[in-house]
Amino acid sequence: MSNIPPLDLKRQYQAIGADVSAAVLEVLASGAYIGGPMVQNFEQKFATYIGTTECVGCNSGTDALYLALRAMNIGAGDEVITTPFTFIATAETISAVGAQPVFVDIDLATFNLDLDRLAAAITPRTKAIMPVHLFGNPVDLTKLMSIATQHNLIVIEDCAQATGAKWNGKQVGSIGHFGCFSFFPTKNLGACGDGGAITINDPALAADLRMFREHGSRQRYYHEAIGVNSRLDAIQAAILQIKLQHLDTWNQQRAAVAARYQDLLANIPGIITPQATPGGESAWNQYTIRVVAPAGVEPAAHRDRVRASLLEAGVISMIYYPLPLHLQAVYQDLGYPAGSFPNTELVSHEVLSLPMFPEITFEEQQRVVYALKDAMEG
Repeated sequence: MSNIPPLDLKRQYQAIGADVSAAVLEVLASGAYIGGPMVQNFEQKFATYIGTTECVGCNSGTDALYLALRAMNIGAGDEVITTPFTFIATAETISAVGAQPVFVDIDLATFNLDLDRLAAAITPRTKAIMPVHLFGNPVDLTKLMSIATQHNLIVIEDCAQATGAKWNGKQVGSIGHFGCFSFFPTKNLGACGDGGAITINDPALAADLRMFREHGSRQRYYHEAIGVNSRLDAIQAAILQIKLQHLDTWNQQRAAVAARYQDLLANIPGIITPQATPGGESAWNQYTIRVVAPAGVEPAAHRDRVRASLLEAGVISMIYYPLPLHLQAVYQDLGYPAGSFPNTELVSHEVLSLPMFPEITFEEQQRVVYALKDAMEG
């Protein structure tokens, strides 16, 4: 019996491979590999999908965050509030522009920023908030934007895991001042390599973003700022145009997979299933449970034992994320000792992401759940 992977991109390619191959060959025949009409067409289509007037393609989701910060002139002496429970790229980009990440603990139910703790972290140096729609689950953007407006702060949505997620019926990435997306292959809308984009409703800021991504140049060989080389290449744009046509269907299938997991896992002691933010529609990039340890058992050791048992049964699970950002070696100078963010530290010892992709079958999900039940009872 074959293993059940956390994600199976081969199945996706089998379904759309002919269209993807044709799109790639069209680019190869065109000779326009950097920029050009294919990239421009994707940017227009993605802006329309998200519901913004502008989309600026770039090299990665990391660069999207970095460019948004640069466009707002955020740098040395400034603070940006974000979550310690995310991939390092979120905080890394804040550090990369010379600003300081300021962490706020998460809500246990949603894994997202605890907005009730947000105001206490705002200081005169705070310039922006960078919420992460973690695992595809949207942050309460109504509440967050209200706080941001009250304090005159920029909101840079980290939508890396949440393409197609919605808040009150609107796409994430269309509500904050910037929406920053990753097209890494594992994302809901994934390229066949790196890629990213920024969505925005301000044409002047969009022009600045394009300037920064092109070595600080609006006109070739004339440079007004220190920029970077961060372009979405035409082959990836062509692939993304094909996949964008299927994204809503895939997200609906992900939601159905998540609903089946919720039903199948409902009566297993020691398992806490993920909860979508009320008012939001998750894109379910991951399906992440909490594995609660029995009294007297170290949580991470218990979770790791369960994960090893799943692997023996042919179920490959993932841990996002085993060490919070404030405890990483690179951020020890920020002065957040262990215990600073108890919710984040607790879930980092408990989280386990089960196989989640549109094409997973009901029988495979049953195998996952049976293996999990055995692991919990073992």
